[in-house]
Amino acid sequence: MKVRVLGTAAGGGSPQWNCGCPECEAARDTGRARTQDGLAVSGDGSAWYLVNASPDLRAQLLATPELRPPAGTRDTPVRGVLFTSAELDHTLGLLGLREAAALDVYATAWVHEALTTAFPLTTVLSGYTRIHRHDVRDGEPIELAGGLRVTATVLSAKRPRYASELPPGEAVCAYRFDAGGRAVVYAPGLAAWGPEFETAIDEADIVVLDGTFFTEDEMGPARPASGMGHLAVREQLPLIHARPRTRFLFTHLNNTNPLLRPDAPELAEVTAAGASVAADGRLLEL
Repeated sequence: MKVRVLGTAAGGGSPQWNCGCPECEAARDTGRARTQDGLAVSGDGSAWYLVNASPDLRAQLLATPELRPPAGTRDTPVRGVLFTSAELDHTLGLLGLREAAALDVYATAWVHEALTTAFPLTTVLSGYTRIHRHDVRDGEPIELAGGLRVTATVLSAKRPRYASELPPGEAVCAYRFDAGGRAVVYAPGLAAWGPEFETAIDEADIVVLDGTFFTEDEMGPARPASGMGHLAVREQLPLIHARPRTRFLFTHLNNTNPLLRPDAPELAEVTAAGASVAADGRLLEL
């Protein structure tokens, strides 16, 4: 199995275009930009699946050798797109794939509903290409091309702001990918580390998980991390330390997160727990 980390920043990327905070200024001055979060996963190195489609997707595709079309063709190694949520930073990039002959889109029924009604992204896209909808259900494996199996674990009912009128449902999930006896879990929207998540990561080789905020009060007392559907990194570290056989990588870093700085003292805590911070473009081979 191969996993290409396409982007590692939360919504807006790093630096954010309209932010002059110290973290964003440092990102501008040093060129340490991060694109918005996403993965590409393959079970055989030929058939690839995108996990989320950020507004930065076109640049990410162009920067990824494995996702280039074969010379002289209009074919693509991309076989489908899986959404962990209906958030704008996870879905807007799908519009950039409108030239595809067809798109296989995998998500929970709640996410499909949000992208059909509250924000009709797939409805708009259906005027340009064929959309094949696939519902993922909590705990039910789906066989994908290239010997890849994916299983969703519902994490929370946190709705995007544009979908606040929809009833609560399975709005956020993690995905576990299995191929050739190896397993990778992707959970950029982890609200709580409960028994269901423990089951999802059991015997996984790599877990790429929510690193949005380093502390619960990073955005101030009025905007706690938990209130925005994210479990702070510092609260995850003891749980990670208890799983030394699994490799943990943090992704979806907000522009306020000190882990964006390579000299941040907080990185020592992450390293001591046996984890690290994912980097844009990184290839993970299992």
